[in-house]
Amino acid sequence: MTNDLASLVLQAQDDDPLRALHATTALRREIERLEAVQVRRARVAGLAWAQIADAIGVSKQAVHKKYGRR
Repeated sequence: MTNDLASLVLQAQDDDPLRALHATTALRREIERLEAVQVRRARVAGLAWAQIADAIGVSKQAVHKKYGRR
């Protein structure tokens, strides 16, 4: 996975704007997926929504709205 992310980061810096946009979009999707995994792990570990929100840098309501109903 690290190689995939590193490859996408390099592609996101490409001179070809379409290739860079595709890579940037793929990076965003992967980051969102990784964040969701970490939020689930934090909840399973017993962390409160407020602690998770603080780590992500958003409000408790925002993190609960995004991840709380899954």
